[in-house]
Order: sequence, then structure tokens, then C-alpha cells
Amino acid sequence: MKKRPATIVAAVFCLLALTTWLVVRAYDHFIAGADGLILLVPDGASFSDPRVTVWLDAASEEGLHVVPMHDSTFLSPLFGRPKCAGVILPDSIHEQATDLLLGVIHDYVATGGNLMLVYDAATKSIQGFYPSGHSRVSDLAGVDYALYKNLGDATIRSGNMTTTIQLMKQLGVPPGKYFPFLASSAASESTTSTQLRRYQYGNLEYPSFVTAGDYAGQVLLRSSAGIAAGYHQYEKGRVLFVNFPLGYLKGDTDGLPLHTFLKYFAIHMLSLPHLLSVPDGVGGLVLNWHVDSNAAISALQAIDSWTIMRQGPYSIDITAGPDTYAVGDNDGFDVLHNSASKDLVREYVRLGNEIGSHGGWIHNYFAAHVETDSPKNMAKFLDLNDDALQQVTGKRVVEYAAPNGDQPEWVTHWLESRGFVAYYFTGDAGLGPTQGYRRGQREGQNIWAFPMTQLDRAASFEEFNRENISFDAIQQWLEALTDFVVSRQEVRLLYFHPPGILPYREIVENWLKKTAQLKAQGTFRWYTMAQVANFLNLRKHVEWTLTERDGITSLKASDSRTLAHQTWSLPADTYGRPAVIRGDAIVLQDGGAWIVDAGEGNQLEVQARISRK
Repeated sequence: MKKRPATIVAAVFCLLALTTWLVVRAYDHFIAGADGLILLVPDGASFSDPRVTVWLDAASEEGLHVVPMHDSTFLSPLFGRPKCAGVILPDSIHEQATDLLLGVIHDYVATGGNLMLVYDAATKSIQGFYPSGHSRVSDLAGVDYALYKNLGDATIRSGNMTTTIQLMKQLGVPPGKYFPFLASSAASESTTSTQLRRYQYGNLEYPSFVTAGDYAGQVLLRSSAGIAAGYHQYEKGRVLFVNFPLGYLKGDTDGLPLHTFLKYFAIHMLSLPHLLSVPDGVGGLVLNWHVDSNAAISALQAIDSWTIMRQGPYSIDITAGPDTYAVGDNDGFDVLHNSASKDLVREYVRLGNEIGSHGGWIHNYFAAHVETDSPKNMAKFLDLNDDALQQVTGKRVVEYAAPNGDQPEWVTHWLESRGFVAYYFTGDAGLGPTQGYRRGQREGQNIWAFPMTQLDRAASFEEFNRENISFDAIQQWLEALTDFVVSRQEVRLLYFHPPGILPYREIVENWLKKTAQLKAQGTFRWYTMAQVANFLNLRKHVEWTLTERDGITSLKASDSRTLAHQTWSLPADTYGRPAVIRGDAIVLQDGGAWIVDAGEGNQLEVQARISRK
């Protein structure tokens, strides 16, 4: 009994030592990532909250390291301020903030830190009120905003987002998502005004806080409310201020703005390395054919003589049943009984294309009822379509395109439960492949949405005709979009219906001359949705870290299966030529970046001297 106090003291000492060791290990693990971005999250909020995971998922898809951290951890003085490349104060979940937190953030930026400040973050006190005449971080933003005392209900205003063509390119917005997308000359790109556009509707308005006063930094976007986005120097640090709700928008099928500004912050402003989202770092396009009735047969037979059949592979998604508008109309593609249809499908498989499902069995009927009828009844049509295509192709069907773009959440869940990995999507327009969110919730785990690209209000060739878009504008857009995916090393999706493409043969032939040249140079590829989705699902398992010591950066990567085709981009103005220390990789320079393309193997380490901090 007399020894119990000593035993208790020893036990407490051991517990404290273990706790300290675990904290230090966790801290050391974090600071080991010299490229890490801290996402500040209020105490009590879960890291699994969708308002947090939209940021984490976007970072993962863009090949960046974003680490969620509670405010109290960021404030803790136990081990000093966590080392990181930058801090993100996100919208929606971090509307309230203490004066203490904001004081520390001010100090962090003033002493050389980098901050991404988004919309309503920290605009309210911890009690939930606007605390003064303007936001407590207006000085960090570079402009006064959250002017509730003076403006009341008019504090926030919706408006179009405008800037120059040059800045749209710098932000990484694909041509056509902004319009006009061409200036009269390269020199006039810095003065020609353009605006973000919405598929079918044109005007795209976002809510912003009304801003007041001059802005000393670089304005990136403007709206009727004032400054919509910009960055400036704050003492020794830098601040990117985005004055509209990035996280909220991504949670409701508009993820392009969040991805755009996150990548701009990390790569353009901070020159951080990132893991590319395409195999071997080769950008490309998915050309998605929508075959929905027997009206497509003659068009497909005509296209058979075009250059398009000598390139690819493509994603060819088919409504397979015998009817189109209603049961018994016999207007369907009918892959089981129409010999012409069956021959076309089997030839496409032979050429290496991916045959996918375009809705459920009866194209127009399915599109008209999929949102309103019971999922149990409508799933029967999906089963029929899937079974018929598998019977003809002898392969599993793993990609999907919704007729008329009508895809309620239950369809996505049905697809994933059947092993589908990809689907065409009319939401998130302009974005690359993404793990979709709807109504603030993520839709699936291993199924990828492929948002379409647009040319102003149109996306397919038949829509170009309806919108009276000139042949020259279409030609220029196709070429500009191809240049975009090549230079950005990303993937985008285009779609069409075979009858709709027939009047545009000359345009398509000219465009395909360009894609053939780029493919021969090794800078462009055609992809199918399934190819890219399968690659991205493998990419999720890649673990990689970046550490810095004595002027040397070490990038270490591992995967229990293989690292083959995984590729990193390191800014050449920050790093010297990387040297492979362990594993197999090809290193080459592409424009302003070093490209490290991994070969077969489970482990990779490369080192590069830091040439500029």
C-alpha cells in the first residue's frame, strides 16, 4: 500500500511522456510536409463535415496536401506555430471566429505567411454577430467588406463575374466557360473584358459582400458588388481574398470556382509541387458520343469514313432498346435485334472504344420519368440497357450518360452499386473529373462525375446550331480547349449526338489534324471516362510527402501495388532538376515545370535543390 503513490506518480509520468511523444510525432508528421496547406476548422466541428471534405476532396483531386486543423491546435504555443506553406480560412463552416484567432492570423501573415481568405470566413463574432462597421479581417482582404452596420440586408449582392481574358487564362478557367474567350490579338488579352457563363442560361451570378474603398493588389474578378477576388501583399505575407462562397458552391454542383482558386493559391502564388491527375502527365479530352435512337444509325455510318475513326479511343454511350419515345414505337437503336446497330457496336469495341450506357432502354421515356417515378420502377430500364450492351459487347459496362442530363442521386447510387466508375454530368460545368457533391453531400466513393465543357450557353454541336454560333468560333474553341488541356495537363469532356455533328465535318477534320500532331508529339491523348476514372481510383492509394532540409527538397512516394504512370509537377523557378534517388522515374522539363513520371515499382524518391524560396 505504501508503494501506491509512487506507482501512481510513475504511471502518470509515463502517460504524460507517451502523450507528449504522440503529440510530437503527430506534429513532426505535419511539419514534414513543406507543401502542406492548413485548413482552419472551428473547435467542435468534425473533419468529416461535408463543409470540410469539399476542400479535402478538391485538394486530393488537384494533387495537393491540405490538412484540416482545429483553431485551438493552430493557437497552441506548445511547439510553436505549425510549419506550413499557407493557411486557408474557408467559407460556410468558419463564419464565426474569436479575436484571439484573428490576432494570431494577422501575426502569421505579417511575418511572411500566406493566407487564402474566403467569403464569409470570420465575418461574425463568436456570438454570431457582425462585430463592427466592417470585417475584422478587411485589412487582410485588402478592402472593406461585411458592411452590415451601414448596408443591412444589402450587405451581400449577386452579380456577374468579370475580368480580362488574360486573367481567366491565368486562373485556369477553360475557354467557353468564359465568353468571349478570344481577343483580337494576344496583346489585347490583358484589356479585353469577359465574364463567366452558365450552360443554357448564359448569365452566371454569384453572391459577394459589397466592398468599399480602393484595392491596392491585383484584382482577379469583379462583380457589381465590387472586388470578387484578388490578392495583395500584407506586410511580409500575401493574401488571396475570394469574395464568394467556394465551399458552398462545390457542395451544390458548382465545384469549378473552388478548384480554380485552390490551385491558383497553391501553384500560381506559392509554387507548390503537385500530383497530376492524368497518366504520365499527358493532358487530353474525353469525346463522349450519345447514341439514343435509330436516327443515329445513318449518321454513324457516315462518320465511319471520317478521320475521327482513326483516332480515339472514345466513350460511346448507347440507349440500347427498340423504342425511343414510348413503348412500341420501334424508333430505338435496338442493339439486340438490329444488325446494323449490332455491327457498329462490335466494330467500336474492336477499335478500343468504351461502350457505356445512355440511360434506360427507352431514351425519351426514361428521361421524362426518371425524376418523378419510383426508383424501383425506373431501375428496371437501367438493368435492361446494361444487360443488352453486355450481351452484345461481351464486356462489363462501367460508364454512363444520362439522357437530357437528368440524373437524380438515386441513379448515381445505383450505378456505383453495379460497379460503374464514371458518368457524364451537366453539373460542375467546366471542371475536370470530380467526386461529385449534391445538396451538400458527396454522392459516391469510387464513381467519378465527368462534367461537360461548354461554349457559352451551348455544349453539343446541335446546340451550337441553335445558338447560331459561327463555324469560325466553334473551330477556335475546339482548338483553344485542346491547347488548354495540353498546357494544364488535365482532362475535359466534350459530348455530341451523331446526327448533330454531320454539318460540321470540315471543322472536325481540321481539329483532328491538330490533335493528331499533338498526339504524335506525346503531349495529347484521347481518353475514355472509364480509363481516367480507373486511373484516379488507383491514384487515391498513392502516398507522398515533401520535406526540405539544408536547401534540398525530397519527394518520397509509395504505393503497395505500383506507382507506374503517376506524375508530379515541380515548378522550375523554385527547384533545380530533380534527381532520382530511389525507384524508377523519367524526369523532363515541360515549359516552366519539372515533370517526374514514375515507372513500375512501389517506392520512389527524388531530390531537388531549392533554387528560390
